[in-house]
Amino acid sequence: MTVLIIGGSGFLGTELVRRAASAGCRPAATFHSRPGGHDGAAWHHLDLRDPFRLEEVLDTVTPTAVINATSGGADWAVTAEGGIRLARAAAERGIRLVHVSSDAIFSGTGRERYDESCLPDPLTPYGAAKAAAETAVRLLCSDAVVARTSLIIGHGRSEHEQLVHALAAGTRQGALFSDDVRCPVHVEDLAAALWEITRSDAAGVFHLAGPDALSRHELGELIARRDGLDPARLPSARRSASGLPGGLDVRLDSCATRRKLRTRLRGAREFLSGGDRS
Repeated sequence: MTVLIIGGSGFLGTELVRRAASAGCRPAATFHSRPGGHDGAAWHHLDLRDPFRLEEVLDTVTPTAVINATSGGADWAVTAEGGIRLARAAAERGIRLVHVSSDAIFSGTGRERYDESCLPDPLTPYGAAKAAAETAVRLLCSDAVVARTSLIIGHGRSEHEQLVHALAAGTRQGALFSDDVRCPVHVEDLAAALWEITRSDAAGVFHLAGPDALSRHELGELIARRDGLDPARLPSARRSASGLPGGLDVRLDSCATRRKLRTRLRGAREFLSGGDRS
């Protein structure tokens, strides 16, 4: 099986490349600004806004499967149109597609938990872009997987962990919301689950999130304690009072997905209890 990792130089993509290389594989991976630091991959420059370059990469690599782990943020041309373009190209070539989506597609209003059957109702430009991409994937690729995830944490390298350090050190202004609830997942667990799904014949929607529902401030306190920082130095605020758009309480229900996988998705209280910064 030849696998192409779109966004291989990003936080999740780097872990996907690392796991493949440690298993004796040499995956192909794409980058936008600079190649990832792992020598175990064949690197290809790709801008998902360029349809001709996408076709060149696919024709060069001739992958059996593609994992789209790119992070284009709220850039509609990358996150939405790029994801749609990739889905169309994969469908035309008969390539298996595993598309990584986000809990940002949900509003967090009027529902306690979101299971795999729930339809998108985004509140933010990023959520809308992710929702458009995953809708296209499901329409164009009947055998594709849409893997929705939540806040990704791991080894001090995630943006969430870096923000906690900056706030505790006073080098960055801001606060962690006490009413913004998510289900964090460890990057290693997420990558392992994505590889398991990619190698299977599974299709449809999967929820790859941890079992612990935590506010961003609670998550920050766990990170601070693990790293020997004073949690009392972390400013807190309420998103509902900030005027910023976004879902407040978005809990991905991963029960159905967990019954299908061998990979165990740990909760944040477990993986942040210590020994996670190797």
